Amino acid sequence: MLAARRSPRSLSLSRVARSLSTEAVSSSSQLPPPPPLSKHPAAKPSPRTRLSPAPRPAHPPHKQAFPHLPPSFGRNQILPVTDSTRALLESVVAQFNAPIRYAFAYGSGVFEQDGYNNTDKPMLDFIFAVTHPAHWHSINLNQFPGHYPLHARLLGSSFVSRVEAISPGVWFNTHVPVNGVTIKYGVTTVDNLCGDLLNWRTLYLAGRMHKPVRIIKDDARVRLTQQVNLTSAVRTALLTLPATFSQHELFTRIAGFSYAGDIRMALPGENRSKVANIVARQQDQFKELYHRLVVALPGVHWPAHLETIHQDITPHARAAHLRKLPSNLLKGVTDHYAAQLPPKEVDESVYWTRLAGDEGLPGVLDHEIRRLVRYSSAVQSAKGVVSAGLAKSARYSAEKVGKWWSSGKTGAGSP
Repeated sequence: MLAARRSPRSLSLSRVARSLSTEAVSSSSQLPPPPPLSKHPAAKPSPRTRLSPAPRPAHPPHKQAFPHLPPSFGRNQILPVTDSTRALLESVVAQFNAPIRYAFAYGSGVFEQDGYNNTDKPMLDFIFAVTHPAHWHSINLNQFPGHYPLHARLLGSSFVSRVEAISPGVWFNTHVPVNGVTIKYGVTTVDNLCGDLLNWRTLYLAGRMHKPVRIIKDDARVRLTQQVNLTSAVRTALLTLPATFSQHELFTRIAGFSYAGDIRMALPGENRSKVANIVARQQDQFKELYHRLVVALPGVHWPAHLETIHQDITPHARAAHLRKLPSNLLKGVTDHYAAQLPPKEVDESVYWTRLAGDEGLPGVLDHEIRRLVRYSSAVQSAKGVVSAGLAKSARYSAEKVGKWWSSGKTGAGSP
């Protein structure tokens, strides 16, 4: 009877967890075991902030949404930062009374990027995933009314949550002073976040999480779907890379997914060297995120002490990656080939092998990724005027134009 009451979402994610345990996290057993607990009766547990994402689970064991998720699952996602940065990020999130289920910080304020000097104080970027957005914004509007533009304060939390729900499903408050720093935070739902991580509905949130982020509040469901997202990024990159390539090429390809097709890269709205700047200073973080996932895939060879990666590029090997791409991306690819290949129902194995062996496949993948990103970036840019207000939108746009102009003067190529 208990099994019959489990929701379809729980069953689906449980199957994903079992699938990933054989490839994406097969090497998690290589992680060092946790330190033994002291046997001294008077010993006290070491102090730990309530926001620290590791190694404590998101919920008590008896309430875990995924009781069979190994404790070491997804440990590659927990990227270290300096103690001062960790304390700052946790103190910022602790200011919010509204309940946050999952939170991460990203961008140049968290991990170093080329193009910034030691005197720069970039805005700190956060994403908060919540359960009930209208309720969350109601509490937040009461606590921090100044975070919202005047029209949002007048129209209330129901208006804010309706605007947030418009694809790609994020509401941003920007240029907000908190604890002596300036932050920008996006609010989304856990359902929307996990849907994008699993299926690449818009690639807006999933693309941000392809790059190094610092988890501040953790959640088992998000950690599971993020592991799927990272593995999907690896598979997609492998399908566009040759038999031999460098880790720098792999990281650049993955980091570039969320910027391909972004309207800000075509307009004067983003640093044209953004991808190169990210990868240049974050090689260690990228390797921590992806190395164990890459070597767990069949046909890929990447010794930990080397920067060169080899892969099997036969149609059969590539088909194994292709058929496991996120559903929204895969639908675009199969629709493109619908008129060129017989239906896969005739002979599914032959269908995937022929499609994977097509020399034009990398270009098709690039086209479909650009299509996804172009739409979501355009809609979110339009929503920014509503969520930030005219004054803050003009200020934010001016800063972006300045970065775009500076990147052009340096002569660095666009990603």
